[in-house]
This record gives sequence, C-alpha cells and structure tokens, in this order.
Amino acid sequence: MRTSGIGGSLTLLALGAILFFAVTVETSGFNINTAGMIMMIVGAIGLFVTMAMGTTREHTVVEKDRSVVVDS
Repeated sequence: MRTSGIGGSLTLLALGAILFFAVTVETSGFNINTAGMIMMIVGAIGLFVTMAMGTTREHTVVEKDRSVVVDS
C-alpha cells in the first residue's frame, strides 16, 4: 500500500504541475491552472501522509514457545 500511495501522490504532483505551469488554455467558468494547483496540493498532502504512515508503522513479532513432549 505504501508504494501505491507514493506513486499516486507523485502522479498527482506531476499532472498538477503540468496543468499549472505548462497549459495555457482559457475557458469560461473553469480555470485549468487552479485545478492543477489543487492537484499539486492534494498530491503533496498525500505524499506527506504516506511517508508519515510508513515511518510510524508498527511491526508485530509473534514468538511462540514450542515444547517438545516425548511419550515413552
């Protein structure tokens, strides 16, 4: 899950940067640059949350005592 979270966040960042910096289309009622900025913000938040969850993940180790019983 961590890998897909990082990949999704980086994809949002990249697509948002393309829409914000490289696309120069003027439309009425919808600003493509604003959509790009929102995508970059969401991607950055997602990347931060994914990295924070990855570093605080708890690892559980279960050890079982095994007794050897020999019937005579």
